[in-house]
Amino acid sequence: MRIVIAGGHGKIALLLEELLAARGDGVVGLIRNPDHAADVAATGAAPVVCDLESARLEDVAVHLDQADAVVFAAGAGPGSGAARKDTVDRAASVLLADAAERAGVRRFVQISSMGAGRPPEPGGDEVWAAYIEAKTAAEEDLRGRDLDWTVLRPGRLTDDPATGRVTLEESVPRGAVTRADVARVIAALLDTPGTAGRTLELVGGDTPVEDAVRAHARS
Repeated sequence: MRIVIAGGHGKIALLLEELLAARGDGVVGLIRNPDHAADVAATGAAPVVCDLESARLEDVAVHLDQADAVVFAAGAGPGSGAARKDTVDRAASVLLADAAERAGVRRFVQISSMGAGRPPEPGGDEVWAAYIEAKTAAEEDLRGRDLDWTVLRPGRLTDDPATGRVTLEESVPRGAVTRADVARVIAALLDTPGTAGRTLELVGGDTPVEDAVRAHARS
C-alpha cells in the first residue's frame, strides 16, 4: 500500500512509519518543519514538507495522488494554545479529508482522543476543552463524508514498549495505552477495510492487536 501520514514527525507517526516501511509499504510523512525530514527518512518513509495550517487544497491533494490510504496523526501538541487546537486538530483534518476526496483516496484513519464526542467538564482547563472540541468537530466532519473512515480514540499515551495487547471497543473505561501499540492498531486498521465506519476507543488490555481489530470488521 501507499500510505500518506499527516503529522509525520509526531511520536505515533514515526512509530507507524517505521512499522509500515519495514513491512514493505510505501509511506509518505507530511511535515511542517523541514528540519524534521531526516527523522522521518530514518524510519524508511519519504518526508514531504506540507504545512496543513497554510497549504491550499490542491497542493495537499497532489501529495495524496495514487495513495491507498491516509492517516491523520497531526496535533498542535503540548504548549500550544486554544487557537492552534482549532487550526491543527480540527481544520487540518478537514483539509486532509477534502484533499482525500479530491485525490480519490477513500480510506481515511483519523487519530482522535478519548473524551471526544462528550462535552468538556465545566470549569476545566480551557486549552484542554478547546482540544476536545476540536477533535469532536473533526470527527463529526469526517463522519459526514463519503469516505471509508475509521476514528481511533486512544487513551492516555505513554512511551512504554509495545505490549501487542489492547482493549478496543466503542466505549472503554479511561486508561493508558502505549504509543507503540497505537501504531500497531492503526496498521491493523489499514489492513482491515471492514472497520470503516467505526469509532473506537483504545487502551491497554489483554487482546492481541490483530484479534481486537478483526472483532470490529464488518463482513
